[in-house]
Amino acid sequence: MNQKRRLEEVRWHGRGGQGAVLGASMLGSAVALYEGKYAVSFPSFGAERRGAPVQAFTRISDHAIRTRSQIYNPTTIIVLDDTLLDVVDITSGARDGASILINTRKPAGRLPKIPDSLNVTTVDATEIARENIGVAIVNTAMLGALAGVTGLVSLDSIKKAIASTLPEKVVDRNIAAAEAAYKKVGGK
Repeated sequence: MNQKRRLEEVRWHGRGGQGAVLGASMLGSAVALYEGKYAVSFPSFGAERRGAPVQAFTRISDHAIRTRSQIYNPTTIIVLDDTLLDVVDITSGARDGASILINTRKPAGRLPKIPDSLNVTTVDATEIARENIGVAIVNTAMLGALAGVTGLVSLDSIKKAIASTLPEKVVDRNIAAAEAAYKKVGGK
């Protein structure tokens, strides 16, 4: 019996220092360690400085992943900083029906350059991070929102990945940020 392979490709857009690379890595850990799937995560950046645009990638599959190239046709796009919408074509190559999760205060209808064929969700992860973590590092809040919007990964697996990755003194605050964002986007 020839079983169709499921492959999800997540492309992260952020700025240096915002946690896109660590977020991609935590997503891969959550899936591979706690959900029994295969995942690879990797960054794409050169000698950029703090604040420069960066990309990171996470591939998720129910079969072994052999492809190590960057992601050109994502099924999910995560944007950690809405100012990138004016600088980078974040929708480039996105598959029809792809989910786009954007950290912004603006409603989806007020965002530029988003084709109607894509499913946009906005969440003010900056405010959630400030309230729960005390700093505007939004990667864990965006992971919680990702779990709530897409179902690619469970919130429980995200929380375990946060606990196994971050220093113990900040784990509870980052888990609280993930939970708050999850609830904000309608996760149950």
